[in-house]
Amino acid sequence: MDSFKKYIAEFLGTFTLVFIAAGAICTDYYLRKAGGVGIGVLGISIAYGLAIVSITYALSYISGAHINPAVTIACWVTRRMNPNLAIKYIAAQIAGAALAGFVLKILFPEAIYTVYLGSSTLGDGISVMQGLVMEFIVSFLLVLTVFGTAIDKRSFGSFSGLTIGLVVLFGVLIGSPISSGAMNPARAFGPAIASWQFANHYVWWVGPVLGGVAAAFFYDAVFAEKEKKMRAVKKTTIPAFRQKRIR
Repeated sequence: MDSFKKYIAEFLGTFTLVFIAAGAICTDYYLRKAGGVGIGVLGISIAYGLAIVSITYALSYISGAHINPAVTIACWVTRRMNPNLAIKYIAAQIAGAALAGFVLKILFPEAIYTVYLGSSTLGDGISVMQGLVMEFIVSFLLVLTVFGTAIDKRSFGSFSGLTIGLVVLFGVLIGSPISSGAMNPARAFGPAIASWQFANHYVWWVGPVLGGVAAAFFYDAVFAEKEKKMRAVKKTTIPAFRQKRIR
């Protein structure tokens, strides 16, 4: 039953994240179409960042509030999660993201073929390599922050939601003109499946996953305590007393 609650939390958390992050782009389009100024990149970035803050504080005690396959895979490869749990987390995240995409399709029909329901896209004149590098970097910073604030027991865990949200906010601000600053394969997948916009879609899987895995191994190699790393090797599940602080 406890595991089922975790999957529901990951489903709802990812649904909320995608609905707000992609929905902010749809809202910006509708406002500009009506002759307004829209909310702009800053407004979209704030919406994404604050969504992360809210979801982390609301659901982290249940599932760790990963709401991001890149975070889950990073925990998996560093043996903080067993493979079975990680796969189910990712399935829940993808399902929640897809539902959010189709809800946005109903609410913002004119955004389907214009901004593709907020799908992640490469900027004008931006190459695939540039997109991959940007997603790698911002995802590296995101997962490094997750490990440093939400996972490492030496940190002030009560601030993890705020710090992670700020990193996401800045990542979107910087990444928007290059790769949309998704930092999250589920965030990219939800609106993509609903609008059937899969151009260069692998960028938002390869970049975030590689960046997240690199950050996880870097953190363990450089910052984690030796005792912590030894426990990580021996255990294949997240310790119960740490789960509530893992994003």
